[in-house]
Amino acid sequence: MNHSTKILFAVAMLTAGALIFNSTDASAQGKTRVGLKGGLNASSLFYDSQGATNKNERIGFHLGVFSQIPVSEFFAIQPELLYMTKGASATYNVIGFTGKNTFKLNYAELPVLATFKLGQAVELQAGPYVSYLLNSNINSNGDFGNGSSALNRDNFNKVDYGIAGGLNLYFGKAFIGARYEQGLQNIANSGAANTILGNAKNGVGLLSVGFSVN
Repeated sequence: MNHSTKILFAVAMLTAGALIFNSTDASAQGKTRVGLKGGLNASSLFYDSQGATNKNERIGFHLGVFSQIPVSEFFAIQPELLYMTKGASATYNVIGFTGKNTFKLNYAELPVLATFKLGQAVELQAGPYVSYLLNSNINSNGDFGNGSSALNRDNFNKVDYGIAGGLNLYFGKAFIGARYEQGLQNIANSGAANTILGNAKNGVGLLSVGFSVN
């Protein structure tokens, strides 16, 4: 088991423990929130490729669960377990052949966020995340053909990690949130992925809605 996988496993265990922790025992400072969240993603890959132009975000989604563990009246730790879609699209023009390719990279993600409470309704959050690549494919529409095909996951770093920051606005038990995540790990590892993507990293903006169930 390599070092990155060990980190992922450790964070997964901590997150799972937090999500099932009894709210009356989690902290003497207050009640632990447990809830559901989901929303839209706008993800980007910054890469250089011969003939690739008009690089655009991939619009996708995220969905998962969270737990918010109070440390004090004004501070909490929020681990999450999310399904995340990432990637990007670009048009190509190669010796007169044109079209559009969309890279689709889908992850299981574990953010652990420091949460600073500004009153009862506003939260500022920042912290690391680690994610595991579940699948990868490319969708093509153009002169080289149409359709979707799988990409070999071995050409990608299966473990991604980075930093995240954003805010939540609560309305009772419901909330809306905005967040940006910047990957620190190169996406490509070898093969064609490395040739096309080089040292590209994930970047994604999230717009979420959610609610706590307790």
